[in-house]
Amino acid sequence: MANFGLSTNPLRWTVDPTFYPTARLAMEAPAERYAYVAGLAPDQKSRSDALYVVDVDPSSAKYGQILSRTDLPDIGDELHHFGWNACSATLCPYAPHPHVERRYLIVPGIRSSRIHVIDTKPDPTKLQIVKTIEPEELFKRAGYSRPHTVHCGPDGIYLSALGAPDGAGPGGIFILDHYDFNVLGRWEVDRGPQELAYDFSWHLGQDVLVSSEWGTPRMIEGGLQPETLLGAKYGHQLHFWDLRKRKHSKVLDLGSEHQMVLELRPSHDPTKTFGFVGVVVSLKDLSASIWLWRERSGDWEIKKVIEIPAQPADAANLPPLLQGFGAVPPLVTDLNLSLDDRWLYVSCWGTGELHRYDVSTPDQPKLTEVLPIGGIVKRTPHPQRPSEPLNGGPQWWS
Repeated sequence: MANFGLSTNPLRWTVDPTFYPTARLAMEAPAERYAYVAGLAPDQKSRSDALYVVDVDPSSAKYGQILSRTDLPDIGDELHHFGWNACSATLCPYAPHPHVERRYLIVPGIRSSRIHVIDTKPDPTKLQIVKTIEPEELFKRAGYSRPHTVHCGPDGIYLSALGAPDGAGPGGIFILDHYDFNVLGRWEVDRGPQELAYDFSWHLGQDVLVSSEWGTPRMIEGGLQPETLLGAKYGHQLHFWDLRKRKHSKVLDLGSEHQMVLELRPSHDPTKTFGFVGVVVSLKDLSASIWLWRERSGDWEIKKVIEIPAQPADAANLPPLLQGFGAVPPLVTDLNLSLDDRWLYVSCWGTGELHRYDVSTPDQPKLTEVLPIGGIVKRTPHPQRPSEPLNGGPQWWS
């Protein structure tokens, strides 16, 4: 059996130096020198997807340049989110794994249900595929398909999945082994009313997992379905779980008007119990919104703290679904919360804007900056190439 996660380097029998007890200590660490970026084949037919290594070291002569490209062997994976095999969560007292190292990228294909394990050592600019988990293995061992979010957890590598192998529900979470990356199986013991899935995160100190909702594979793979959206059938709930017992404990419904409750960003401070979640669109007025969840007196509550309005636009410049509204929805696709829990960054794919909010007081966010880039109508170009309008908008944070 290959123990990929356990280094043969004798120095790694000590704890990986990139694991930090707190987020504040992580902020004091050296900055990353390389970024790993997914490259998608737009039609998912003509070629395979790829991973790029980008130099992000400001002192490097190749700063901002692509250093290498690794093509995946199969066509049609459709890369989405991916993550590390190990992180500071492995220091969790109730399930410590101090000998694993942050070395492998876990890269799921949301369309193919295939998962690649990619080694970033010995040379972090020359990636190597060392294991492939074929969809049939995922189907058999977990009963899930269309893997999405990856989080290195205290007792294994957690991945969310959007649905069942046949494209229906329910979606949920499954676990990979820390050491050999085998599929261990479905995570939930008691899922309660949860049916739809998308993102998940946790408050480790409180043994709480939080999950969000998008739709089943049948509801999303052909693109946004107008009848499903207007029928308010996409996800609009947040779910809370007992992390160690793997049991559903509470559901918070944002209201069916608020469609596609997606990215979750919990507080990094382990003594705090709040977080932010983005809602893609409101059926009432096409606005997007950010909601704050928090624990109060032993119970969980949620409230809207940011509303981002749609922007008026000429119907001739809009796709058919939006022409009758005469407006561009923000379509919030991702969030990022700074390690000190002060800044919340919001990607508005539709309007082509990056927003930054001061969330020092979580329930009173203050918009401090808007950066235009891309957008359905504006197509604001990158400053380095002002003559090339962008087709798309800001989407994922890493």
